[in-house]
Amino acid sequence: MTGRRRRRGTGRRAGVPPKVVALGGGHGLAASLAALRRITGDLTAVVTVADDGGSSGRLREEMGVLPPGDLRKALAALCGDDEWGRTWARVVQHRFTSEGDLHGHAVGNLLIVALWEQLNDEVAALEWVGRLLGAHGRVLPMSAVPLDLHAIVRGHDPDKPDEISTVRGQATVALTPGEVQEVQVVPADPPAVPEAVQAVLDADWVVLGPGSWFSSVIPHLLVPELVDALMTTRARRVLTLNLAPQPGETDGFSPQRHLEVLARHAPKLTIDVVLADEAAVPDRDSLSEAAQRLGGTVELAPVAAPDGPRHEPELLAAAYDRIFRMRGRIGPWR
Repeated sequence: MTGRRRRRGTGRRAGVPPKVVALGGGHGLAASLAALRRITGDLTAVVTVADDGGSSGRLREEMGVLPPGDLRKALAALCGDDEWGRTWARVVQHRFTSEGDLHGHAVGNLLIVALWEQLNDEVAALEWVGRLLGAHGRVLPMSAVPLDLHAIVRGHDPDKPDEISTVRGQATVALTPGEVQEVQVVPADPPAVPEAVQAVLDADWVVLGPGSWFSSVIPHLLVPELVDALMTTRARRVLTLNLAPQPGETDGFSPQRHLEVLARHAPKLTIDVVLADEAAVPDRDSLSEAAQRLGGTVELAPVAAPDGPRHEPELLAAAYDRIFRMRGRIGPWR
């Protein structure tokens, strides 16, 4: 996208909650949703559909459906903190333990797939599950077809550190040794879910990350209709960085390296704000320079939980709220 871009996301009236779309998958998206539902009642999750491991992989292979696991995690994260919400969050996340075919399956995965079969409509089925759970937001798959993730990896074989090879499957990519150079999805140029595209176009803010960088965050940028919407929406875009590199997938990555990888996969995409935990950024100047190359600025905030490398929902919510309030004011065109 070229030329001057209008200041976005500035038309909301005072007291009206912003329309927020969060993109990602797995535990990273769940962390973002658990925070965002605390500050807006107009929230949509757009979830990756490349999972091929565990219960999701088994259901995908046996039933030919979208992998439901990351969709389930997003719905659970949107459950409220009252007794109803806590109970249903535990139920949909519950996994059976047995010596039979049910072993390892999550209740929520089976519920989602059952409604898909009943309604023959992925979006409507997820809305039904959301209503049952009392979810504080909407969950949508990013693509209408299940995707396979392929990664181009340098040094996948430790004995051949300079060799380039292809690693297939999200579950494998997430734990791959070696250095991931690039990821691709199969089929190439997959169709987006129209409701997901429209949600991005209608948003005031779009939040990308945190999460597994190559297997949960970057795949959204490989769906043409979705990345086009990200580039043309009037929404402002926040990129939330992880608290630490992920062993295997981003081992040894600096915070700024994450931004460089994002830019390599979507060179025309700009970012307004890069949110990072202040204790996880050893070189603030380098991160600021990387953010500027994407068109944005850096917001540092204490968002990590004290008991481990995970985002604390209340702290992350406070950081998002501050960004939305301060960066959402009417400003000049640019």
